Formats: sequence, structure tokens, C-alpha cells
Amino acid sequence: MFVLTAGQAADSPQFIPVLKKIRVRGPVGRPHTRPGAVAGDKAYSSRGNQAHLRKRHIKAVIPEKKDQTANRKKKGARGGRPVSLDADLYKERNTVARLINKLKAWRGVATRYDKTPDSYLAGLHLRASMIWIKDLTRTTR
Repeated sequence: MFVLTAGQAADSPQFIPVLKKIRVRGPVGRPHTRPGAVAGDKAYSSRGNQAHLRKRHIKAVIPEKKDQTANRKKKGARGGRPVSLDADLYKERNTVARLINKLKAWRGVATRYDKTPDSYLAGLHLRASMIWIKDLTRTTR
């Protein structure tokens, strides 16, 4: 699943729209729309993202930025509790970064030669399919 934005758009504002599209398949039944945890880097530590995760009862594995920590401490007891961080889950966040690197290894995706969003999105799907098939054949040997 991909969400396209303008090239200069930041990732963080797309956090909630992407999360709304996630479907986690289980062994039986329909896919779940609420993952157990979401891992991300400090760019996703905004109050809005954290509040959305809390409201949906999703564990946030996102470290706090230094300025957010300082502001929270400055407020004292009114600043709330520090963010708890599961170190083992946090290590797994690089899975997405590795996938993005695999996508960008294909020159058409990395250089954005495609002029229209539809053709660029088609290239992303094609490259993702190639990665999936390659990984599938590697595991079935």
C-alpha cells in the first residue's frame, strides 16, 4: 500500500492516513485494522500522532524528540509521563527503511522519471511485486 504526496511533502503528516489503510492479516478471519504496535523514528513523535495511537489502543514505539522532552520536563507534573520505549520492537523499525532502499534500487523509482502520479505508482507496485516474488522464491527453496 502506497500513499503518494508532492515530492517535498514530509512523511509525518501522512502517518494517520497510512495507518487508516493498514490491514493486518491473521491466520483466519478478516484482516485487522489495528496493529498491536507501531514503530517509527522521532519524526513521528508529534502529539497528534501519539494521541491517535492512544485513542486506538495501539502501542507506540516512537522515541521522544529532545525538545519535546525538555518542554515536558519544564512543565513538571503537568507535562505528563515520559514516553516508554520497547527497545526490541524499536530495533525492528528498520524493516521499512530496508524496503524503501530496495524500492529505490530500481532507477525508475529512485529518479522519479515518471511524469504522472499514476505511472509512478504503477512503477512502485511493479517494483514491490518484483521484491515480493524474489523473497518468495528465496523462502520456498
